[in-house]
Amino acid sequence: MAREDYEVVMGLEVHAELSTKTKIFCSCSTEFGAEPNTQVCPICMAMPGTLPVLNEKVVEYAVKAGLATNCEISRNSKNDRKNYFYPDLPKAYQISQYDQPLCEKGYIEIEVGQEKKKIGITRIHIEEDAGKLNHDEYAGGSLVDLNRAGVPLIEIVSEPDLRSIEEVDCYLKKLKSILEYIEVSDCKMQEGSFRADVNVSIRLKGDTKLGTRTEMKNMNSFRSISRAIDYEIGRQVQALDNGGKIEQETLRWDEVSGKTFSMRDKQDAQDYRYFPEPDLVAIELSEEYIENIKNNLPELPESRRRRYLEEYHLSEKDAGIITSSKYLSNLFEEASEICGNHKAVNNWIISDISRILNEKEMDPIEIPFTADNLAKLVILIDKGTISSSIGKKVLEELFEKPRDPEDIIKEKGWVQISDENAIKEIVLKIINDNPQSVIDFKAGKDRALGFLVGQAMKETKGKANPQMLNKLFLEELRK
Repeated sequence: MAREDYEVVMGLEVHAELSTKTKIFCSCSTEFGAEPNTQVCPICMAMPGTLPVLNEKVVEYAVKAGLATNCEISRNSKNDRKNYFYPDLPKAYQISQYDQPLCEKGYIEIEVGQEKKKIGITRIHIEEDAGKLNHDEYAGGSLVDLNRAGVPLIEIVSEPDLRSIEEVDCYLKKLKSILEYIEVSDCKMQEGSFRADVNVSIRLKGDTKLGTRTEMKNMNSFRSISRAIDYEIGRQVQALDNGGKIEQETLRWDEVSGKTFSMRDKQDAQDYRYFPEPDLVAIELSEEYIENIKNNLPELPESRRRRYLEEYHLSEKDAGIITSSKYLSNLFEEASEICGNHKAVNNWIISDISRILNEKEMDPIEIPFTADNLAKLVILIDKGTISSSIGKKVLEELFEKPRDPEDIIKEKGWVQISDENAIKEIVLKIINDNPQSVIDFKAGKDRALGFLVGQAMKETKGKANPQMLNKLFLEELRK
């Protein structure tokens, strides 16, 4: 059978590291990038006789995430022990939540093409992260770094409602955006703060029974997730068409080969031997506590998008792109307020800034320059100090070595030529060098003017004032 004869059914388990200053059960720092094993204590190293104490901020952030994703918040919740052994899990069990999670029965609305769809959220629960193994290929072993052990996580489990790679991509980006806006996680995928386990199964179209699922673990790149799903769907289709069967297993995605490889059998809940964590009391939340968090939620992406349509009169597409990231949105608002030209700021973000982010595979949070830098760039163009084409070069410099745009144009000698006599000399030279374009213009071919202006910009390396060029070319050509 062909691939189009099958329907793909997917669900995601997203792990987001919470932006608390300390770990979930101890006072060790959660700051990223410290020297190995320098942010540890007897509790997160699981020394005998130590007892965990729950970080209240973790509960608050989880409730925030639940409210922002339309979940029901449990008034009575608890922690559980999830028993499994890995070298980077010192206790040989993880403190998580099993049958009484903090948040349940939520949803996120996504839009793919012109169609809106609700993706159900089964649950959001809190748990501790494991440590990290650093593999030493030369020494032939692995080193354990426990700085990450005990860093607080929320796990957001979706319903198996996703039917395409596009839906998965849209869901993940919307969820990441929400968590950024409510400031519970920085969602830095390159640092592992936002990662997803992807469950994939296929079935013949029209079937209602779910197929056997495989799980791809700890994916932290949108591009890799899309590639991995595409490969895994093809692998499962081929296996079934050849008379084989799909094994329920956990897979590892290899970015270089573009293939998935088996890691271990996929475990079910009973394999983890869950039982209530005896060293922690139950979590009881009052109505007042939940209402207080609800009333103090920051503006969410959908609300900000609607505001941009009304307040700034942006197009639906532009408002959607800018508000998809809290960091892009903040850059837009702050730069617009400084320079007073929101249309120009919008255009820079939608076009060149978005293009460079895509080319460099950067997240908006990694933009190295400030809103003040972007506003200054807009002001310099509005004042005629530089042209838009020079502005593009300045933006490239801001990404490479951020500093005051005025300093950049002085260093590079990019100040716009606005002296009428100097520009007139260039205009006369270009006209003299391109007699055919002059004939074409006089014959009514308007594109000839654009060609001549382009040649003048090339001659001046983009530094000539384009409005002045157009004016002087028209004056000379109409003589």
